[in-house]
Amino acid sequence: MSQQRTMGILVGGGPAPGINSVIGAATIRAALQGYSVLGIEDGFEWLMQGDSRHTRPLTIDGVSRIHFRGGSHIGIARANPTTSPEHLEKTVHALLDMNVTQLITIGGDDTAYSAMRLEETAGGRIQIVHVPKSIDNDLDLPHTVDTFGYQTARHVGVEILKNLMVDARTTSRWYFVIAMGRKAGHLALGIGKAGGATITLIPEEFRRQPVELKRPADTLVGSILKRRAEGRKDGVAVIAEGVGLVLDPLSLEHFEEIERDAHGHLRLDELNLGELLKREVHSRLKALGLKTTIVAKNIGYELRCADPIPFDMEYTRDLGYCAARYLIEGGNAAMVSIQAGHFVPVPFDRLRDPETGRARVRMVSIESTRYAIARRYMIRLRRDDFRDPQHLAKLAAEAGATVAEFRRQFEYLTDDEPPPLDLTPPAEPESRAAVTGP
Repeated sequence: MSQQRTMGILVGGGPAPGINSVIGAATIRAALQGYSVLGIEDGFEWLMQGDSRHTRPLTIDGVSRIHFRGGSHIGIARANPTTSPEHLEKTVHALLDMNVTQLITIGGDDTAYSAMRLEETAGGRIQIVHVPKSIDNDLDLPHTVDTFGYQTARHVGVEILKNLMVDARTTSRWYFVIAMGRKAGHLALGIGKAGGATITLIPEEFRRQPVELKRPADTLVGSILKRRAEGRKDGVAVIAEGVGLVLDPLSLEHFEEIERDAHGHLRLDELNLGELLKREVHSRLKALGLKTTIVAKNIGYELRCADPIPFDMEYTRDLGYCAARYLIEGGNAAMVSIQAGHFVPVPFDRLRDPETGRARVRMVSIESTRYAIARRYMIRLRRDDFRDPQHLAKLAAEAGATVAEFRRQFEYLTDDEPPPLDLTPPAEPESRAAVTGP
């Protein structure tokens, strides 16, 4: 060989447990095949400026034990090369200057989109595969396939939730826990359901959007009232930060201009959804003559750089191995996935949303049995509460209202309630004998 082949690896977006496992496994596989491996520092930050100096050589000895740790061995950034054709061209040229003709990108839906656009711009000069990373669990994969980092983030989130639930009961207060998840509610639902939160709110449950702030606030008030009617003044609500994105903009009119990130997304941490809902719920309870202590708490930064649990360590080592081998064998323009224990490349063309041109986002299916069961365990106002006269009278009394007033104020919350859960087994298929005869 006149020139050693070079494979590059970069990480975009936000951290997720398991990044280092992908880097390590991909490096080992490529190095054993005779490749030089470069870790490209800080995502697309320097590449899109045409700067090819911010790299570090990756070796088997250097990466053999990094899979135990969270964070990113080569840094991370949200820099977006798709903002202009010039940035994409500079990225391609910077990679070629490094002799990188094969590239592994690790990231979520935004990094996947950057990888798709970069591969198009490269025009065959660079092979690119993407490894799906997101604690939000929202890349367009089958619903049985998690994005890496999600399981660890949920695990750590549940541990935090357990402590908050004990504190809530000890001090007779409520916690509004805002969980990461820009558009989809997978992480909030996973934490809330596994941890047994009093109630979980996700953006997918609000079928008619945009949503007035009144609806999620009243939903939380209804949960508090129902809990009090059962003799408890404490509770923990897990709320997906994506609920903020489905609110009617008029609900945010009292806030100053909210900053957006490099991809144009509202910076949800600037919105302070927890404090917004806390204020509205306090106001609603005050009108009912009630008072309770509410603490708003964001969790997410505590989850995304945690050391991966064994599930994510194994999963991400598989993904890293497959990403490197797929490139080595000539693969290109695909997202790496493991489905039912087998490697399945998902072509970039299948990831693209035909309406937006961007990578599709996987939302929580509110028609699923999984979600329906989660709803059954939540303490929130349901149609059944308004059909039981005795229970309805108890709820109305807790709110200091007549039954008619209580109906008028809260029954609208059941308009979008999913249908009753049907666990009837599917019909047995006809036997082969009945179909084909003896």
